Amino acid sequence: MLRSEDPRFLRGEGRYLANLPLEGALHAVFVRSMMGHAGLNGVDAAAAARMPGVEAVWSAADVEGLPQIPPSGNVPELFAMPLLASERVRYVGEAVAVVLARTLEQAVDAAELVAVDYDPLPAVVGFDAALADDGELLFPAHGSNVCDVLDEERPESRGDDVLADAEVVVRGTFVNQRLAPVPMEPNAFAARPEEGGGLTVWASTQIPFDVRDDIAEALGLRREQVRAIAPDVGGGFGAKLVVYPEFVVLAKAALDLGVPVRWAQSRSESMTALTHGRAQRQRVAIGATRDGTITGLQVHLTQDLGAYPIGAYLAVTTAEMAGGVYRIPSIDVRGESIVTNASPVQAYRGAGRPEATALIERAIDLLAAELDMDPVALRRRNLIEPDAFPYDTGLGPVYDSGEYARALDTVLGLAGYEDLRAEQARRRSAGGPIRLGIGISTYVETTAFAGKEWGSVEVHDDGTVTALTGSSSHGQGHETAFAQLVSGALGVGFDSVTVVHSDTAKVKMGNGTYASRSLQLGGSALWEQSLAVIDEATRLAAEDLEVAIDDVALADGVFGVVGAPDRHRSWSQVAQLARAAGGALSSEGRFAQRESTYPFGAHIAVVEVDTGTGDARLVRHVSVDDCGRILNPMLVQGQVHGGLAQGIAQALYEEVVYDEQGNPLTSTLSTYAMPSAAELPAFENASTQTPTPHNPLGVKGIGEAATIGSTPAVQNAVIDALSDLGVRHLDLPLSPERIWRALRAAAGTDGTGQ
Repeated sequence: MLRSEDPRFLRGEGRYLANLPLEGALHAVFVRSMMGHAGLNGVDAAAAARMPGVEAVWSAADVEGLPQIPPSGNVPELFAMPLLASERVRYVGEAVAVVLARTLEQAVDAAELVAVDYDPLPAVVGFDAALADDGELLFPAHGSNVCDVLDEERPESRGDDVLADAEVVVRGTFVNQRLAPVPMEPNAFAARPEEGGGLTVWASTQIPFDVRDDIAEALGLRREQVRAIAPDVGGGFGAKLVVYPEFVVLAKAALDLGVPVRWAQSRSESMTALTHGRAQRQRVAIGATRDGTITGLQVHLTQDLGAYPIGAYLAVTTAEMAGGVYRIPSIDVRGESIVTNASPVQAYRGAGRPEATALIERAIDLLAAELDMDPVALRRRNLIEPDAFPYDTGLGPVYDSGEYARALDTVLGLAGYEDLRAEQARRRSAGGPIRLGIGISTYVETTAFAGKEWGSVEVHDDGTVTALTGSSSHGQGHETAFAQLVSGALGVGFDSVTVVHSDTAKVKMGNGTYASRSLQLGGSALWEQSLAVIDEATRLAAEDLEVAIDDVALADGVFGVVGAPDRHRSWSQVAQLARAAGGALSSEGRFAQRESTYPFGAHIAVVEVDTGTGDARLVRHVSVDDCGRILNPMLVQGQVHGGLAQGIAQALYEEVVYDEQGNPLTSTLSTYAMPSAAELPAFENASTQTPTPHNPLGVKGIGEAATIGSTPAVQNAVIDALSDLGVRHLDLPLSPERIWRALRAAAGTDGTGQ
């Protein structure tokens, strides 16, 4: 089934927010801090306010009294993020003021005249600076840059005891670098005042109901007074899970000024004002017996949350998934989350799970090298076996189902692993400058996070169907998947089903889209409501046909009497019967999944590394991903391809970099090395299907899986290519300079031959 969304996108008819017709709207441009850390002595907007077309210039005083963006988790409220900075700015890109003008050009010109009086402060950049005993503090009243600590009373925490049974212990420190999400569509928002004091808002968001609720609460409105719409959203990747300060400021501006307002980020603005991802340091020790049986894992995490800790759950998620797909009897995970003078860190495709897979998969390869074992053999020895499910990790998660060895065996066969090792040995013997590396990654992740989603199915008098879902699409193919699901359940044509989502005036409730939850929660809700509609339609048809309910069956889209196929009622006829009885043929409700699901898989990356230049090129990537039962293979493949591109990009190219003053050095796409298709090989993908018992469809998530599995496979491959030259570990991204310097260090030279 091809994606029904694609024709309008290919024709240029997508409904993106920047193209929204909004008559009379003022254009907003935010004045953003050019300093990483400074006291804020004042904002002078007088000159800007006199510019042609300018209707208003607001600073912190104009939004005083509105609630700030709260920190997450157990972080104290003093870490809240202001709507517009006052007293202090904490990262380059933080909003200080906003200009509202009749044209975008007028707003841009006026914004340049807003004078901000800064008092520079030392910037806190990186893990060590944040943790220094005598370092600068972002929030002096707290007394520390540590804003949250991983719970030391977790039942699995045993300190050094986790390594007591080990005959071999390997230690390493890994950095999972800071990333920018770079969605195709940057952040955008619009608001229009309505009669009666309400608002209609449009947001490029993954969570329209949260946008509605938070704006209503902030402005003292009832929820029903705010209508939130997410039109076509050009990618989110977790960065659009935030109700940004800009949303609240502009919603208030629309109410106060009585006119619509609109805003769309530029790309360079998005690189600093949209939340970042990853930014984690991991100190890892793994212990094993000499035959390769893992006995314990010890991890200390430091999570950089940037200037405002709105993503404090990230370290917890990493901690919970640190054991990966392996039987590890003793695991201890501790750590802290810190604030630094950088853009806030929040969810980014995988949100803590990619970091967990990266740490355990690097640790496994280090252990294999220490034991002189093939990394495949070491993994196979320690995989959780199929008869162990449901498997309690001792860290909180209980894995639902899995066949980890099957996924590993499948990917080894597809890649031709033995032949690859033979080719690697041949090249090493030949001694050429181009080295072959083979990297393996086995992974498990958690999806849906045990939640609920709402759905509704209604059959109309003409036999067409409307499906409403609280799940929101930002490129996944919801309109195709949900129409396919409902049409299959009801036995009607795919084209007769209309899927409605992302509009709080049309959809009763919803939790949005994140954590690869859409099909297993939103889809299961629509499946259950479809079955309820079938039950009611069967009752109506039986009553009209004057037969018992058990004598009526749905087949080929009609309700027929068993044994008398000429006696039947169509969906249209049954819907009309319901209407005649004073109601609609419909059902609505919420599906609750009480446990998370745990997709898994195995990846093999094959790289060539030029030892003269340090250039690493991915020449093959083979993946086997298991997301439970597959509804639409094409949609799954699309999610896998996109996930692979992002995971490989992290391994080889992408990194957000700040200088010592907190200035971003990678704030445009000319400096932030996001790859294009030209840097990626053709992907080789396959799937296994291990259904989950936690929902009626047997499905798990796929949106983040390939990202999680691919990064450590590529990282392991590059290090494998250089392992015989003395390179033990390289942090991400594996840039030519980083590889070249590591090779020179291993050879005992400084790069000049000295």
